[in-house]
Amino acid sequence: MSVRAKKHLGQHFLKDENIAKKIADTLTQENYKNVLEIGPGMGVLTKYLIDKDLDVIAMELDQESVTYLNEHYKNKNLKVIPADFLKFDLRNFFNGKSYAITGNFPYNISTQIVFKTLEWRDQIPEFTGMFQKEVAKRICEKEGSKAYGILSVLVQAFYDAEYLFTVPPSVFNPPPKVDSGVLRLIRKENYMLPCDEKILFKVVKTAFQQRRKTLRNSLKVFNLSDKLKEDAIFGQRPEQLSVTEFIMLTQKLENDAISTNNGLS
Repeated sequence: MSVRAKKHLGQHFLKDENIAKKIADTLTQENYKNVLEIGPGMGVLTKYLIDKDLDVIAMELDQESVTYLNEHYKNKNLKVIPADFLKFDLRNFFNGKSYAITGNFPYNISTQIVFKTLEWRDQIPEFTGMFQKEVAKRICEKEGSKAYGILSVLVQAFYDAEYLFTVPPSVFNPPPKVDSGVLRLIRKENYMLPCDEKILFKVVKTAFQQRRKTLRNSLKVFNLSDKLKEDAIFGQRPEQLSVTEFIMLTQKLENDAISTNNGLS
C-alpha cells in the first residue's frame, strides 16, 4: 500500500505492516468495545484495528486521507470523522461508552493529545500509540531520572504507564531524524485523586519549572506557613518525589491553606 511522502501536522507515515500490526496488538480490549484512532493517514494501522472485535472511529484532518479511508476501508465497524481531535467535543463520543485511543501520533501535538485524554479519562480506560521516543520514555519515566517531569507525574497519577518497544526511522515515509517509541497506558482501578486535581496540576507544573530548586523555594507562590516549610518533603527537588508523594504534597498544601486561611488558586 502506498503511503504519502508529505508531512501533515508533523506526522511521519508508517509504511511497515509488521509494526502496524504490532501497534494494533498493543490494545488489550479489556473493559471496552470501541477504539478511536487519531491521525490514521492512509490506514496502515486502521486495517489491523478493523480486523479486531471492536467498533473503530478514525479521526483525520486531511481530506485526501478521509476520502481514501472511506473508499478503501468500507467496513461496518469503521467510521471516519474529518475532525481535529484537539478541538473535538468528546462528551457524547461512542454514546458515552468507554473507548480506547491509539495511533501513530503527530510529534508536534502528541503531548496535547495526552493531556486531552487525561481530561476525558472517565471514558478512556486504555491509551496506546507511537510517539517520538524521547516523549514516550518521559511519559513512562519514574522518579529519580532527569527525564522524569510534568508529563510523567500527571499521566501516572491516573494511568499505569508502560514503554513497549522502539521503532526505527526507516519504517516511516518520510523517515524522522529520531527513533519513535510505543507505549501503553492503562487507567488505574482507583483513578479518583484524594486531593484537588487543579491544585495538583499547579503544584507539579510550578515545581518542575524550577526543577533545580528545592520545593521550599520553587513553591513559595503557595505562601507556605513557617511550620509547613520545616516539613522534610520541602527539602527535596521535584524529580525525587514519586507520584504518590506529589499527591501527599498537594494534600499538605491544602491542609496548610485551611489552617492559615490562605486560599490556593
